[in-house]
Amino acid sequence: MAEAALADVLVEMADTLVDDFDVIDFLHVLTERCVQLLGVSAAGILLTDQRETLQLVAASSERTRLLELFQLQTDQGPCVDCFTTGLPVSVSDLRSAGRWPQFTAAAAEVGFISVHALPMRLRTEVIGALNFFGVEAGALDEDKLRAGKALADVATIGLLQQRAIRSRDTLTDQLQNALNSRVLIEQAKGILAERLQLDLDQAFALLRRAARTRNRRLSELAQSVVDGTENLPVTRGGV
Repeated sequence: MAEAALADVLVEMADTLVDDFDVIDFLHVLTERCVQLLGVSAAGILLTDQRETLQLVAASSERTRLLELFQLQTDQGPCVDCFTTGLPVSVSDLRSAGRWPQFTAAAAEVGFISVHALPMRLRTEVIGALNFFGVEAGALDEDKLRAGKALADVATIGLLQQRAIRSRDTLTDQLQNALNSRVLIEQAKGILAERLQLDLDQAFALLRRAARTRNRRLSELAQSVVDGTENLPVTRGGV
């Protein structure tokens, strides 16, 4: 993997760490860059809420979102284990792992065979997990694992930036706001998908692009869509 490509992504991520940055959009960009840079099929991010419960906050595709939600609902899977232990979990072939039978079956149903999860850690405190999924069996090489860890660290720094974090209460408030925004965004996705006859990935792409074009926060635009005060037409070039 080219070091220049990793450097470019790290610079891009660092450039977004400004006051009042959009946490949800930041984390979705991170999942997309992980897919592009590491050659994995998909990526997802789990974070803790105020009750120390894991929640899904970002996923690079709809099938990844559903699989991550399944892990949380069953409290079973490599990403959950990664968070619980604070250690990386790498499974090159779920079919021969002999662990997490429900998760393995659900992963196979959506076409994922391998999974690699990295803890999002601040010193001794783990606040979430950055997870990679593959449609083929195989381990991530050391260079890609190191790059993945660097990206996980950038995400953690973004969430815990010194200018915004002065106490644990501030941290949990920030993460809870991100989780609340995620609920609004999911509602807006569903509305757009039904109204415009799009799949959920297309609906989310439309929402993100409109937010950037209109210089709006994702959660704010999602709220307007849910309230029915704003329409997002499909452009001629597609979504």
